[in-house]
Formats: sequence, C-alpha cells, structure tokens
Amino acid sequence: MFNRYSDLGFKSSKMTIREKLMNFSLSYIFIITILACIGFLMLYSAGNGSWHPWSARQIIRFFIGFGMMITIAMIDIRIWIKYAYFLYAISLILLIGVEIKGSIGMGAQRWINLGFFQIQPSELMKITLVLALARYFHGSSLQDIESNTHIIMPIMLTLVPVALILKQPDLGTSLMIAMTATCIFFLVGVQYWKFYIIGGLGLLSIPVIWSNMHNYQKNRVLTFLDPERDPLGAGYHILQSKITLGSGGIFGKGFMNGSQSHLNFLPEKQTDFIFTMLAEEFGLIGCITLIILYLLVIGYGYIFAFKSNNYFGRILAIGLTTNFFLYVFINIAMVMGLIPVVGVPLPLISYGGTVLMSIMVSFGFILCVLVHQNIQIGRSGASEDIL
Repeated sequence: MFNRYSDLGFKSSKMTIREKLMNFSLSYIFIITILACIGFLMLYSAGNGSWHPWSARQIIRFFIGFGMMITIAMIDIRIWIKYAYFLYAISLILLIGVEIKGSIGMGAQRWINLGFFQIQPSELMKITLVLALARYFHGSSLQDIESNTHIIMPIMLTLVPVALILKQPDLGTSLMIAMTATCIFFLVGVQYWKFYIIGGLGLLSIPVIWSNMHNYQKNRVLTFLDPERDPLGAGYHILQSKITLGSGGIFGKGFMNGSQSHLNFLPEKQTDFIFTMLAEEFGLIGCITLIILYLLVIGYGYIFAFKSNNYFGRILAIGLTTNFFLYVFINIAMVMGLIPVVGVPLPLISYGGTVLMSIMVSFGFILCVLVHQNIQIGRSGASEDIL
C-alpha cells in the first residue's frame, strides 16, 4: 500500500520546457521504440515480405502516437487531474454511443466510425478509468477509503463501463479493466475482507454468467479445457498456435522462414497470435528477449510511480503500467494455451490502430508522472507549495 504522506516537504514550482525535457527517461523511450521496431518487422514478415497492408500503417500510427506521448508527458500533471472526470465522461459517452450506433466487426459491436478512421472506445476507457480512479483516491483519506459508502463511487465508475463492454461483447477488455481497477483498490488500502466478499459473490455468480455467455465464449472455455474436442473448429486456433510455438525450437527457423505462419496454418498471425509467429521465426531466444524488453518497460513504469511525490501520479502510473502488464501476460498466456482465447493483442507488436494509440497515450501519462514527480498536489487537485 502507498504511503500517501511521503510527499510532504517538497516544493512545487512551474517547470520550464528545458526542465521537463531533462526529466525524460531516454532509456524508457528507447526500449519502447525497440519494441515497436520488432513489431514493424514481424508485421513485414506477416505480409510475406511486404510493408503493406500492415507494417507501413503501423509505422505511421507509431509516429503519430509517439508525438502524442511526448505532448502528454509535457503537459502539467495538474491539468490532467483537473480534467480526469471529464475525460472519463467522454469515454463513457462514446461507449454508450457504440451501443446506439456502433460498427460491427468479427461478430462484435466495438467501434465508432468517424469517417476517416474508426475508434474503439473500450481502449480509451482503459486509460480514462485509471485517471478517474487516481483523481478520486487522491482526494480521499484513509478513513474515507475504509468507509463502505465512500467506496461505492469508484466501484460504480468501474462496473458501468465493464457492463457496457461485456455487452459488445468483449470479455478480454472487460476483464482487463476490472483487474486494473482491482489492483488500484488494493494499493490504495481497501480492506481485504471486501475483496473476499466480492470474490465470493463472483464465484457464486458463475452459473449465471455461464448461462448468459455467447456460444463462442462458451466454446473458448470448453476448448481451453480440452483443445482436441474440436480440432478443426473451436480448437483450431490454439492447436495451431502450440504447433507453431514448438516448431521454432531454441533459435527459430529464421526471419520470414516460418512454415506454419507463412503457409497460413496460423490464424490471426498479424494480431492476436503474432507472438507465436515470432516464436517460430526466432525461437525461444527471441521470445525471452522480447519478454525481457517488456519486463524493463513494466519495471520502469513502477519505478516512476514510486518516485512520484504526489499521490495522483503514483496511482496513475501504477494503474497504467498494470494495464500494460495485463496486455502482455494475457496475450502470451493465451497463445500458449494457459488461459482461454480472449482476443487481447500483444502491445506494440500486434497490428491495430486504436490499441497502439491507447498504449502510446498510456506511456505519455506514465512519462508525465516522471517529468512532474516533484510537483505536490493538494487533495482538492490544486498545487501546494510546502516552504
């Protein structure tokens, strides 16, 4: 649990652009760029040696996202705490808009068509919910958090978008949002017995949840328990993924030499199962290298959080870094058959516009916490000068 009073004794001041740039972590940005470049190469391979249709678009989106990341990091963190609820409200309105007039793709209604591009509001909610929870708990005392009534608002802030996203349906994203919020609740000091009660209610509700699941979701769970029950249908994806993972061996077959992926036995090789293609081409060594890079990004994020001298920044960096960790963990566990297939992409590697943009925006907020680590913010959201 955080020590919310450790920030006393620091003096806040208006930072110059030079001071902000000096606070950037170049190593953090470098690792992010390396991961993105690996993604460009894997998408080039997925396109059978062509930059189109995936890699070229991903490169353009990355540079746009990179600019957004730097811009967000430079903006005073006190502005973000001021507009946290407003940004959450916009994401919630967009989620409701999906239900009214959303675009349908691959059997799910998750996108809003803005003409020149499509936006997936559930990805924005992953960020704005963390912003809203960080703002709420920043203004709460330990006595408030221990109060049963005070915890109702953050629970509702979480459950409303989770319910809307489940209705799309998007089980993977709803689980990620719920787990990220749970992590924040735990870190701010919500009593353990409340988690036990919610966990118990969750177990008791499993029959109700199962009866309301879509047939394809039930098939994913049954296939996870027994992948060979339908090897040419529901079990095809995961069986081919495991075959592809094993065929790479220790050192892999070489760049663009993967037989399973390039002969199209591996489905969704440019999105959900791109880690499997990487494993076939670069083997166990390539997989371990990629995981180490991910762990460095995650480690940096948590370090930035605990270096922050304002409570809002700590919660924000922890929440967004946890969200990034869940992306990595769920995708890799999914393609290895350790959990059911839930359609979560591999961050910075998988093809996808909204996902890539949301991840880069998350990095921007994490860097913003680092850049403004010595700024102290009062419970009301205003800055304080401790002399």
